[in-house]
Amino acid sequence: MEPDAITALAADAYVYGAPLVRRLSAVQACLQEGCGTLAPAPFNDFAHADGPATPGTHVPFAPADLVDALAQLDLSGGPVRLHVPDTGGAYYVLQFVDAWGNAFAYLGSRATGTGEGDWLVVPPGWSRTVPDGVSGVIDAPTSVVSVMGRLACDGPEDMPRVRALQQELTLTHLGDRAHRTGLPATESGVPGRLRFFEELRVWMADFPPAAADRAYQDRFQPLGLLEEGISPYVSAGPGLVRALGRGLALGRLRVEEAARRQAPGGHPGAWRTVPHLRDHNLDHLGVGTLGSPEWRIADREASYLVRAVAARRGQWLPHGYEAVYAHTSQDSRGRPLDGSHRYVLRLAPPPPVRAFWSLTVYDSPGGHLVANEAGRYAIGKRTPGLAYGADGSLTLHLSAERPEDPDAAANWLPVPAGAFLPVLRLHLPDQAVLDGDHVVPPVWRLGEREDLADVP
Repeated sequence: MEPDAITALAADAYVYGAPLVRRLSAVQACLQEGCGTLAPAPFNDFAHADGPATPGTHVPFAPADLVDALAQLDLSGGPVRLHVPDTGGAYYVLQFVDAWGNAFAYLGSRATGTGEGDWLVVPPGWSRTVPDGVSGVIDAPTSVVSVMGRLACDGPEDMPRVRALQQELTLTHLGDRAHRTGLPATESGVPGRLRFFEELRVWMADFPPAAADRAYQDRFQPLGLLEEGISPYVSAGPGLVRALGRGLALGRLRVEEAARRQAPGGHPGAWRTVPHLRDHNLDHLGVGTLGSPEWRIADREASYLVRAVAARRGQWLPHGYEAVYAHTSQDSRGRPLDGSHRYVLRLAPPPPVRAFWSLTVYDSPGGHLVANEAGRYAIGKRTPGLAYGADGSLTLHLSAERPEDPDAAANWLPVPAGAFLPVLRLHLPDQAVLDGDHVVPPVWRLGEREDLADVP
């Protein structure tokens, strides 16, 4: 093939394969180094956070009212039995993500309830007898999957309850063979500029895509991505190296531009959200997923770009029907939010959700929590003592200093002294949120609207 054709094909390969490489690179890091505040854990074992995020948590945009649990499952030796505890009605979710970045199953409040149960997670093609006492089977599309758990937590005083749940959230390997301890190794002699293509080559072979994707994947034969055995990239010629390098850069640019387009700006101060970023999963819709047309991208090739954008934005973004995240960096007049001013966010009504909503403020551009005198880092539906209006509305006060009015102080969310970014999380949003009928209002500087000037 001509160099330009190789470059164009390599760009397509990047868009198609970047989610696999990102996902499995993260798995490898979690096994060896840990993930954020979570310590490293071997396959088929959970790592648990010590509590919700605090100012000492150096993980961008970590939630301040949820406690994370994370497990990497290897099913190459057979199924794994997952035990989930009874949370007594408290919100939790376990999100299952395959090697290609597809969220293919959910357990928890929305999907299966909050009662105790046992689930069998089985590898592709498994068809043996299900053990007694199992609530259901989760069919994994790939032999390595990740399970991200989030347990609602109402602060440090609630952690004994959460720790008890962590102890009961267990995995048991039931396979008749030993599972892997790491991912398939790539060739060590591949130049750094071609490392992406080497990882894609090896991991595509070990973690095949959905059957409907294989014809598209076969297009990459001229790039060496379907070669078995010794890597074709160890002794790649300079022309191939240049063409692949240009294709890699072109593919990355394509994903970056798509990411900008997927969260377009609206009016000044509009909250940005992408509830359909996980709709790229077209083939493996298991327990807790929805397969209706509005949650699936009709154009398969277009889904590859959406999947790449989702992988770039965050590995644990759920489907919109599980949670919707919104953020804004501007006030109602399009000015950057800054802690040198006082702001109000009037929710009339508060966001309609079946679980809970919460607002958290992070510094910008770092995305970290900043210590404040109140020790309050999130405010929302579960916050005790909020002052609601007679009409059920809720006016939140965002400022660096505590308001003097008692009701305003009850509804106060401290912000950093400089630039900040509020993130609104809606867990189990109502249809009005998903349809766009419920719009989160902009953040106003206190006193700039006549009807809000004196609102406590």
